[in-house]
Amino acid sequence: MDLSEIRNKHKEYLFPCVANYYKEPLVLTHGKGKYVYDANGVQYLDFFAGILTTMLGHSHPDVNARVIDQIGKLQHTSTLYQNIPQVELAEKMAQITPGKLKQSFFTNSGTEADETAVLAAQKYTGRDEIIALRHAYSGKSILTMNLTAHAAWRQSGSSVAGIKHAHNPYCYRCAFHLKYPDCDLACARDIEELIQTTTSGKVAAFLAEPIQGVGGFVTPPKEYFQVAVEIIRKYGGVFICDEVQTGFGRTGGKWFGIEHWGVEPEIMTFAKGMANGFPIGATIATPEVAKAMAGLHISTFGGNPVSTTAALATIEAVEKENLVAHVAEVGELFFGLLKELQKKYPAIGDVRGKGLMIGLEIVGENKTPDPATVLKIFESTKAGGLLIGKGGLYGNVIRITPPLNIQLEDIQRAVKILDQAFRKL
Repeated sequence: MDLSEIRNKHKEYLFPCVANYYKEPLVLTHGKGKYVYDANGVQYLDFFAGILTTMLGHSHPDVNARVIDQIGKLQHTSTLYQNIPQVELAEKMAQITPGKLKQSFFTNSGTEADETAVLAAQKYTGRDEIIALRHAYSGKSILTMNLTAHAAWRQSGSSVAGIKHAHNPYCYRCAFHLKYPDCDLACARDIEELIQTTTSGKVAAFLAEPIQGVGGFVTPPKEYFQVAVEIIRKYGGVFICDEVQTGFGRTGGKWFGIEHWGVEPEIMTFAKGMANGFPIGATIATPEVAKAMAGLHISTFGGNPVSTTAALATIEAVEKENLVAHVAEVGELFFGLLKELQKKYPAIGDVRGKGLMIGLEIVGENKTPDPATVLKIFESTKAGGLLIGKGGLYGNVIRITPPLNIQLEDIQRAVKILDQAFRKL
């Protein structure tokens, strides 16, 4: 098929909601490492990594070799039978996650992982009400769309009772019009009044991302989670930490994003980069919380031996290549280069994030969100051979998330392409 035929068939046979980037959508045919290639053979630096998913780059040889070997042995079982890769991965997760987290439940996606986490919290506490954050994104099921706090992503047409949204720690656009650190973390402390005024006063859980993903890489002050989680626990709830985008070294220096903030969750959720592109979701909890999930629970594809093999191989590659430390090192250099761009171009209102999870908030006068300029930058960087992402409530945040094993020379090339794109404005 030629490009026009592929695009026409996409339009005819896929749901209209399956939207694509760019005026002329890319048709990708293959990838290798940091690069992907379109149907015309054009090479692109992939600095969005399949929405933070091809964490080691495309077709990582160690991961692929392990997966091919596993497919030849056993491709599927369901959770009705035990298999070795699932058990090995569960053990590994208990070893690398913080605190008392120990027992896992595997699913297919971040949506299912968050669903499982909420159910576990409700069963454990005997309560129903959940506190989430504004600008959060949790998935595409009825429950997770209600946990999500972006109108554009809440298309369920059905409301789930008992979910309350607190102000997020969005310092660049503080809901209280204050400045950190003089704000005394008003956004975190307001959670107490939220509980006192909009709930029964008995909450099941607080679900939050250490750095908001779709929300535009909103990064909290270092004390935020300590204050927020203390309030939640005061009212009997547990902390569900959503590491779907921040997990497995993405934030640099630590395995998981929440470790930067010094808080130990009762439940954590994962997906995306966990298996370098193979479908998987996971929920890990303390034994006490996991025990509360009594009754029958099954997942046809959860714990699939191929996906769990890919996840274990991915984690071991992160260890072998010392990527947690590498991300901290190159991420700091990347951040510095982007801050230099910010000095040159007033359109870059904020540079934020951690490790190789960096957001550029694009604005006009008086910090007005400017999604139109983001689209111009997208077309220009595509022409320059660089793929990036976008997000934020207003669609005005450029999201940059290259593979964890990216090298400094690749980062310098990406910054040069971004520089040229901003200059053309």
